[in-house]
Amino acid sequence: MNRLQLIMSVCIAVLIGGYYYLSSSDKSTELDSMLLAEKSDNYVLPMSTENQNLKLTNISSILIEDMVLGDPNAPVTIVEYASFTCPHCKNFHEGTFKKLKQNYINTGKVKFILRDVYFDRYGLWAAMVARCDSSNKFYGIVDEIFRKQSEWTEGAENIDIANNLRKIGLAAGMNSETISACLNDGDMAQALVDVYQTNAERDQISSTPSFLINGEKMNNSSYSEFVSKIDEHLKGY
Repeated sequence: MNRLQLIMSVCIAVLIGGYYYLSSSDKSTELDSMLLAEKSDNYVLPMSTENQNLKLTNISSILIEDMVLGDPNAPVTIVEYASFTCPHCKNFHEGTFKKLKQNYINTGKVKFILRDVYFDRYGLWAAMVARCDSSNKFYGIVDEIFRKQSEWTEGAENIDIANNLRKIGLAAGMNSETISACLNDGDMAQALVDVYQTNAERDQISSTPSFLINGEKMNNSSYSEFVSKIDEHLKGY
């Protein structure tokens, strides 16, 4: 099984140099030549000392808040680190996550937070579309991004991917101008990358999907293992 290596020393501008270029050139040859990595079915972040370039030099002034699903005062918090282009993350959201939502999140026992991981510019663009209109729509758009992952990630050019994401935004009720503004918002893109780097370093995230339950790392993501760990944290409540 191949590993997708995210080389953290590559300039962040490669990740966020997206829609502006796409608007002016369908070929986007500069971006194509600077892609961080190829697709793979196993998403791993190298955490060796030579690649551990997570220190920030330009922290954005834009506030990026965690998107909370469920009761903010729930006794148990699950944090997922996921990439929108990661097939394992898609599988989690179409399986285990739905059961957790029904049995724990909707019942007020668990609050859920998705934190984006960016292996490529496409995952970053997807995160921007998901956040660009209303926090109330975020998880609904996230569901669609994962459900249609094999569709929107297909395209001969980068502009095709951006337009595929645009369609998801339009279907969620956003207008074209709002989506264009989001995809052209370089400050927001930088802020998202800044927050991602900070969170990944602090929580020592090395692959996706990765999970924390009340700050404790989960090694596996089967529903039964989640239930066992959640129930353990619910004791005394």
